[in-house]
Amino acid sequence: MQSKINLLNLNQKALDEFFKKLGEKSYRTKQIMKWIYKDQVFDFDQMLNLSKKLREQLKEISCIEFPSVVSKSHALDGVIKWVVELGGENHVEMVYIPEKDRGTLCISSQVGCALACTFCSTGYQGFNRNLSTAEIIAQVLIANLHLNPAGKRISNVVFMGMGEPMLNEEAVYSACDLLMDDLSFGLSRRRVTISSSGVVPALERMSERVPVSLAISLHAPNNTLRDELVPINKKYPIEALMKACDVYLNAGTQERHILFEYVMLKGVNDSSEHAQQLAQLLKGVSAKVNLIPFNPFSESEYQTSSIKTVENFQNILFSKGIRTMTRRTRGEDVDAACGQLAGKVKDKTKRTHARRD
Repeated sequence: MQSKINLLNLNQKALDEFFKKLGEKSYRTKQIMKWIYKDQVFDFDQMLNLSKKLREQLKEISCIEFPSVVSKSHALDGVIKWVVELGGENHVEMVYIPEKDRGTLCISSQVGCALACTFCSTGYQGFNRNLSTAEIIAQVLIANLHLNPAGKRISNVVFMGMGEPMLNEEAVYSACDLLMDDLSFGLSRRRVTISSSGVVPALERMSERVPVSLAISLHAPNNTLRDELVPINKKYPIEALMKACDVYLNAGTQERHILFEYVMLKGVNDSSEHAQQLAQLLKGVSAKVNLIPFNPFSESEYQTSSIKTVENFQNILFSKGIRTMTRRTRGEDVDAACGQLAGKVKDKTKRTHARRD
């Protein structure tokens, strides 16, 4: 028996093709997208501007399915974290971060992560599989269903949750299409951000495929240290990464910038010399640096840099003309801060068992 098509997997172009195969006009795409994304109606029987025959047909061959929420945690600072179940003993997490002028939703793109960055809790969980477009977009829909009744809104979406987005390209690109489509979420390209640890070939493809904002998880200013902290650097060293960043910055006709993320690890990557090296690396690049205080988790032996050290690091970058900000830690009391998302992963790689034995 052929499985039903989850309509959340289909962006506008794919929905047009879906209805064309059913012998329906393209306006059906607009109708169904309005029901799902604007009206938050997921029962075909309630979509009364669709003919009864079409509604019955849709029920036979398609569905609108969500993962289930297994927990919802509220931090003291207003951050909300959801854990959703994906089956097969796998869970992912997404986090809503409210601020005065925006509401940012941090979403996941994979169950776990295969990149094993040493300072990240997700990396310690191992890797199971990629998320589908439906499982990515469902995170935004679920958050909206919880937030809208409280008068809260999502103004920004960032792929900074579990997983490496650029190792799940097609599903992430399709999800970005939906996030920016006026028929669904209608976010501007500047309000959707993909964060990558540096999968160079994918970054070069992304430059042309989706015009969203880009964040690079850099975390070290030289190859020797980055090999240790971000192991994918052994395959795609900093020189190749910076060339890919240049391709991104020069793609398209609209002005682009890159956010370089840099977690501050005490005695590891936070010296004045590291700051000088980072300033030299980013000289002439249209970029901003986001210094991230390390958020501890049980498996890690790293410590957070002192406030004084972070300020000194930031001042050096400022003095070299590098735009720099320090990220305020949010949601730490519910393990929702940067680097703390872990979910629950049935690790196919078995890497976590080898590391912990």
